Amino acid sequence: MVERTVLLADMNSFFASVHQALDPSLKNRPVIVGGSQEKRHGIVLAASYEAKAQGVKTGMAVWEARQACPDGVLIPPRHRLYVHFSARIIRIMNCFTPLVEPFSIDEAFMDITGCESLYGNPVSAARLLKDRISREVGVLCSVGIGPNKLLAKMAAGLQKPDGLTVLGRDALRVRLWPLPVRELFGIGPRYERRLRQFNIHTIGDLAVFPVEVLKRRFGIMGEVMSWSANGLDYSPVDPHSLDTAKSVGHQITLPRDFHRRDEIAVVILELSDLVARRARQGGYRGKTVALSIKDNNFNWLGRSRTLKEYTDLTEDLYRIGLLLLDKHWPGYPVRMLGLSLSGLLQNSSLQPDIFGRAEKLGRIDRACDKIRNRFGEKTIKRASYLTPSGVLYE
Repeated sequence: MVERTVLLADMNSFFASVHQALDPSLKNRPVIVGGSQEKRHGIVLAASYEAKAQGVKTGMAVWEARQACPDGVLIPPRHRLYVHFSARIIRIMNCFTPLVEPFSIDEAFMDITGCESLYGNPVSAARLLKDRISREVGVLCSVGIGPNKLLAKMAAGLQKPDGLTVLGRDALRVRLWPLPVRELFGIGPRYERRLRQFNIHTIGDLAVFPVEVLKRRFGIMGEVMSWSANGLDYSPVDPHSLDTAKSVGHQITLPRDFHRRDEIAVVILELSDLVARRARQGGYRGKTVALSIKDNNFNWLGRSRTLKEYTDLTEDLYRIGLLLLDKHWPGYPVRMLGLSLSGLLQNSSLQPDIFGRAEKLGRIDRACDKIRNRFGEKTIKRASYLTPSGVLYE
């Protein structure tokens, strides 16, 4: 089997770097990209390395970032601009190989297996890529090179900013195994806590742990974690991976802490309206509704439920959202709410019911869609959105 050559290009502090690229006066200055502090959407989305050097971190409240970095330049996010820059970078990567897979707005894989000689070797290809992105787009990136997507991803994270790292399987014991298990791609804080119960603290601990035990405890994910710790990943670089959506969702930081079920329910209805509309616009129906709640101490709770039939109806999402709230919300003050619809199927038909409920609700939703498409999102609202609890359609 031919060993592949995979690169992962990771843009450094992407949002902040975009603004620095557009405005030369921001070069070498601490730039903070974040939301409105007054509306409590004041979370740092990105920070330049100059701001990070002063203690600013992604996810930090803007007021904390202001204290840590008083001379920082605060800029509101401009997502369309970031998408435009991301598309320019993907076009550059497509000049090297047609096998380019966007992984996120600021990361993408490319498989140059078989065409390495066009650029001298993989390291030369990576240097050419970094140079073109820097000259033509104006942002720096770290590039990881490996025999698969996993090791390329891990390699890119080993040296930032402006790094170039090669990571083969022969280097796992030295480069990866000593690292905390939390740093292995795919291991979040919940898995980290559960692995700690097995005295697994490093990637090396996970790599040598009996895979049969992991499978009994974590199912197929246990086997995947063991493969990852041993540097194994058989997934291809797929240029069409984002052609279909995997989920549709939205979340909102509330303007104040919400304590009562009735006011939280209004926001869940607003989110259901928005998410269902986005699903319909894309021609999707889904089966799994997930509700996310964050309290005023930033503790996160996420629960989901799968329906029997596919749906794109606001009423269905709202009903399941309330059910999840009533079953799992412990009653603490709520700072953030999120709702998503996953398990999507495109161009599917709505399951009819004997009383015509789905057909009737579908006609109502689509009539509202037509009005909003023509006159704007806020031209038609439910009465509850006009109460003090409404936040999305003010």
